[in-house]
Amino acid sequence: MSKVITPKEQDYSQWYNDIVLKAGLADYSAVRGCMVIKPYGFAIWERMQSILDGMFKATGHSNAYFPLFIPKSFFSKEAAHVEGFAKECAVVTHYRLKKKGDELVVDEDARLDEELIVRPTSETIIWNTYKGWIQSYRDLPLLINQWANVVRWEMRTRLFLRTSEFLWQEGHTAHSTREEAVAETLKILDIYSNFAQEWMSMPVIKGTKTENERFAGAVETYCIEALMQDGKALQAGTSHFLGQNFAKAFDVTFLTKEGTTEHVWATSWGVSTRLMGALIMQHSDNEGLVLPPLLAPIQVVIVPIYREFEQLAKINEAIQPIKKDLESAGIRVKYDNDDKHSPGWKFAEYELKGIPIRLGMGPRDIENGTIEVARRDTRQKQNIKISQIIEYVTGLLNDIQSALYKKALTFQTGNTNRVDNYTEFKEVLDKKGGFVLAHWDGTIQTEEKIKEETKATIRCIPLNNLKEEGKCIYSGKPSAQRVIFAKAY
Repeated sequence: MSKVITPKEQDYSQWYNDIVLKAGLADYSAVRGCMVIKPYGFAIWERMQSILDGMFKATGHSNAYFPLFIPKSFFSKEAAHVEGFAKECAVVTHYRLKKKGDELVVDEDARLDEELIVRPTSETIIWNTYKGWIQSYRDLPLLINQWANVVRWEMRTRLFLRTSEFLWQEGHTAHSTREEAVAETLKILDIYSNFAQEWMSMPVIKGTKTENERFAGAVETYCIEALMQDGKALQAGTSHFLGQNFAKAFDVTFLTKEGTTEHVWATSWGVSTRLMGALIMQHSDNEGLVLPPLLAPIQVVIVPIYREFEQLAKINEAIQPIKKDLESAGIRVKYDNDDKHSPGWKFAEYELKGIPIRLGMGPRDIENGTIEVARRDTRQKQNIKISQIIEYVTGLLNDIQSALYKKALTFQTGNTNRVDNYTEFKEVLDKKGGFVLAHWDGTIQTEEKIKEETKATIRCIPLNNLKEEGKCIYSGKPSAQRVIFAKAY
């Protein structure tokens, strides 16, 4: 195993790529801009998917599936939507190949009557479908989610963070009132925030996007923003209040209790495999991946330590009841007793893969009635009595989950700075990065000028913002509150 990880202090981008590749999370694909998610990486994504899916279903949502292909004409029905996605669309124009000599070529006689867009998002195909599903208030609310892949053509890609094809979930709901739709949008935002903080151990800030950063076709976009170890922000999830824009574009109406006909109110929301990138960057170190126990496919790995093969049978006998008791306590355990690699190799391998706890047992441990416990996040080791191991490991997993969140929150707090003028703003961005709280005059022009000059964008207007009179750092015009700027992925 080659475990050499480029130090993040030396080259953060290469450090990230090294972990993704060497920890066996993903690989590059023969298709430009696309990735292969390897079994270990997919196991982590499956954990995320399962947990979020349970949260959605607990709040009344059901899963469905809609077509991968969307007629091009659907996109032109909502002007802001088509403008927002036009440059990212992959387009299917023909439906057949033919042989020309020894080659396969596109059959020029097999052109589609209407081009199909490979879905970059599903609002248009879903709202065209909802038109046939919704007739009266009795059909509302309609709470649908789908787990799918989408394609947004990218020129510059990075595994998990930005690829031409990625996996995600997208919720699309219909409601009878504006108030109900807004409440749904905020409910999902809370689900995303809770998942990030409680399961990923990743502190986030909830807020709204500016008009310039809003989802194409939305009235309001809510988001959660996280701060990575290199001081850059990452948008980790979005929840959109769509108003009646898509309902009007596709003429989705319902008969009210009073007998009038109205357009429905809509939301859409999603998180993607970008969360995998966030998880990697939030906690990992120069030894490799670090995983929060709640998301780790393997929470505890047990490695037998022996010099002579004859010793393994006795170690196996001692470990089996420990493994069984850990599994009975609901802990995900792997016992690696194959003879393909040395214990030292295994220690390095499981450290690289971010397994939260490693247990090691050899002949001397059996004699002493102890087992070595190593925690991945701090790399501390301790010998624990075998009789106490279940209780100790259970508590340690909880402690690691909590410690990772506290460490990340301390980093975020320590890298959040308030500035009052443009000179200070640029100095903080260049020297420290992180979240920068600053006054903004509310105009798109100022927002774009700051982005052009510093590469920093307004990540969000925090929901818990306190009103604070001030002057815009760029224009000097009045400002009622501070917003969060940062350089971002």
